Amino acid sequence: MDSAAKEEMSSLMSNQSSESCAPVETTIENQLFGWFYVVVFVLALGGNSLALWIFSRQRGVSSPANVFLVHLAVADLSYVIILPLRAVYHFTGGHWPLGEVPCRVVGFLFYVNMYASLYFLACVAGDRYLAVVHAVRSMKVRQARYAHIISFSLWILVMVSMAPLLITHQTAQVDNTTVCLQLYREKASRKALISLAVAFTPPFLATLSCYLLIIHSLHKGSRLEPALKLRALRTIGVVMLIYVVCFLPYHMSRATFILGYNHPDVTCQTRRSLSMANRLTSLLTCLNGAMDPLVYLFGAEKFRSTLRRLFCKNKAGMSAATSGELKGTHESSLSAKSEF
Repeated sequence: MDSAAKEEMSSLMSNQSSESCAPVETTIENQLFGWFYVVVFVLALGGNSLALWIFSRQRGVSSPANVFLVHLAVADLSYVIILPLRAVYHFTGGHWPLGEVPCRVVGFLFYVNMYASLYFLACVAGDRYLAVVHAVRSMKVRQARYAHIISFSLWILVMVSMAPLLITHQTAQVDNTTVCLQLYREKASRKALISLAVAFTPPFLATLSCYLLIIHSLHKGSRLEPALKLRALRTIGVVMLIYVVCFLPYHMSRATFILGYNHPDVTCQTRRSLSMANRLTSLLTCLNGAMDPLVYLFGAEKFRSTLRRLFCKNKAGMSAATSGELKGTHESSLSAKSEF
């Protein structure tokens, strides 16, 4: 068992190359990263908590899209709660003072949130595609109970896939400092590259394909009213923005890191640059928790109307304007009205 543990530790630390080429984390970087996590924590906690409260107060039958959005909010909150631990890591100068188990939990929830979010965004895209392109034929399939079955199946799949992070050793001593290997020091192996591609590519391609088909349908001549078309395009824009800001940079950086870090011709400066890119893009992934409420805002009609009632002072005037605006929406498409 001792030799196996040493071998695993050696494998985990191999991406750091030699001791003379360890990643450099400056005081300024740690302070900026720490405060960034604090700000995102406040925004994401507030936005997703409000979203869950609003969704829980909605009456009647939920649309499949709303079911997926509720699970997306839960995924975000599961990660938001550990952002303060990441902030502590940076405020203590890159030292992990919290022990082995919290380190494992931080890594586990990081990946569970990221890939659960990716798959739930893909589910929303698929549901929107059916609602817009196959509105009538998909009505029997697009039911809340099927959305719940899909959602719980995805939770099981993602959590089982990430479970090894909870049972493997994840802390180490580097230059007399305790580090959490799941904070920017993940493995740089070809096996990790395969896992990265398998986890990211299917939901990304599914989301991109669905939204491209929706855009094609809207331009070709959909019976949706102009206001609904604009909302649909805004929702698509927000989701793709989340991909471009939060997910694509991380996965591209990780792929480059895995392929290049341990290459014999790579210089120490290049390794440090790869490590810096890995830390920055890992930082950006947590922004999806703060940006996902924009998806709820543009993608769920009841969510918008509830926000109007909560925050608009002139409720009577806004109510009249809203009812007039939504009247045409209800007449245009029964299937799409709850989606945009």
